[in-house]
Amino acid sequence: MTLTIISFLAFTAFVAIFSWYQLRKDKLDTQDGYFLGGKSLTGLVIAGSMLLTNISTEHLIGMNGSAYKNGFIIIAWEVTSAIALVIGALYFIPSFLRMGLTTIPQYLEYRFDRITRTLVALFLIVSFVVTLLPIVLYTGAINLESIFNVSETLQISQQEGLWLTVIVIGIIGSIYAIFGGLKAVAFSDTINGIGLFLGGLLVLGFALWDIGDGNMVAGLSKVYKAAPEKFNVIGARDSVLPFETLFTGLMINQLYFWCMNQTIIQRAFGAKNLAEAQKGLLYTGVLKLFIPLIIILPGVIGFYYFGDSLYDNQDLIYPELIKKVLPVGLTGFFAAVVMGAVLSTFNSVLNSTATIFSLGIYKRHLKLNATDKELVWVGKVTSIVLAICAILAAPMVAGAPDGLYQLLQQLNGIFFIPIASIIIAGLFLPKISAAGAKAGLFVGLGFYVLTVFILQVDIHFVHIWGIEFLLNMAVMFSVSYFYPNTNKFKPSDISPEELHPWKYAKLLGLVLVVLTILIYIWLGN
Repeated sequence: MTLTIISFLAFTAFVAIFSWYQLRKDKLDTQDGYFLGGKSLTGLVIAGSMLLTNISTEHLIGMNGSAYKNGFIIIAWEVTSAIALVIGALYFIPSFLRMGLTTIPQYLEYRFDRITRTLVALFLIVSFVVTLLPIVLYTGAINLESIFNVSETLQISQQEGLWLTVIVIGIIGSIYAIFGGLKAVAFSDTINGIGLFLGGLLVLGFALWDIGDGNMVAGLSKVYKAAPEKFNVIGARDSVLPFETLFTGLMINQLYFWCMNQTIIQRAFGAKNLAEAQKGLLYTGVLKLFIPLIIILPGVIGFYYFGDSLYDNQDLIYPELIKKVLPVGLTGFFAAVVMGAVLSTFNSVLNSTATIFSLGIYKRHLKLNATDKELVWVGKVTSIVLAICAILAAPMVAGAPDGLYQLLQQLNGIFFIPIASIIIAGLFLPKISAAGAKAGLFVGLGFYVLTVFILQVDIHFVHIWGIEFLLNMAVMFSVSYFYPNTNKFKPSDISPEELHPWKYAKLLGLVLVVLTILIYIWLGN
């Protein structure tokens, strides 16, 4: 245990010192400096930060738990992200950067009106506090409690151990976001991202080495022969993620998450230029194709080791696998990587939420002439309040019947699809009016809550996303017919200057799309 703690503290301290060193000369009391990293981020830093903001313990714990129970069918959550990132790099990010955006709701004011911007800003803040932050904190606590045996060491109950771990993670994550701004988040993410890949591959490597008696290829062959059905990516229609969802609601969700989600896209807003922003999105797409080696295959390996003994507690499979295969000295390092993954998503969401509130609500509605220093201060206070709310809400997500990752996706649908609908309509359908957008927002939200959580209709929630999207479009067209659009806004009205794209963007985008299709052909047979 001593060696575990030493390696944990050593890697955690290294990340903190590196981030401080990179920031020591930066000015963090300006709007761009605090919220957008001084618009100095490069493609590699953006990719590392995007990936680790996305991949947190809800993936390590939740997706490996789901893969343990359901197999490779859930790979769709990951590999289809590459296609969304290509669309984001080639279309969405050039449009957004041309407008000089700091937040996504800011675009909605340009395209629709001030009320639409405020509504979406409030919805986003609520969604982060109610869904993402509590699940990230709780899954992180599960892993760290399991690795360090916090409850046993302190002689308290496991529930008390989880509470204590949640509080510690929440406080440390808040410090990063509150005192360092986006750039501190991005640099710490880059190092933790490298650690996550190395740590995840070590877990995979040691497991296959052990199963194959020193031959990892033989180990993988044994895992496959033990449960070949776990490697199929098509599955049945009643599976946890039917293949048909790729053609209904899944891609809409992916487009929202990678192209319109403030927490993710804010890294691209902080890019030095369009070329670096496009590199960041496309490099992230490359990494997403390899991520299943870390957050899906280990879950299937867990089935090889433990059988169905943990089916009722699937979210415990990854911590158990770590303890089984990793040497003691590396357990602490991996715990630090897990901690980094938790902190990354937690502090990224805090920073993005603080940006939305400070610039979209405080400056627009409470104090129009607020100075940069005042906005930064408001952002810090907002982060503190949200962190406290998330810590209090975290234990409430325990015991999700289909696992924590599935719960996260179900809850995300409450806000993500309605917001995606009005942003896509705003960009592609000039006839949609502000009245139509607001109607679509509320009808979509009400429809999803009614069908999924109240009536609990027997249709997969991702299919409901697709139905909801079409319903939203129909509502927006209908309302816009009676209340026509009078806003003739175009992105060029904000900044007519020409942006210079990365010359290899289209080529790498094509490669990513082809690779995604090949993965399905390879694993679908």
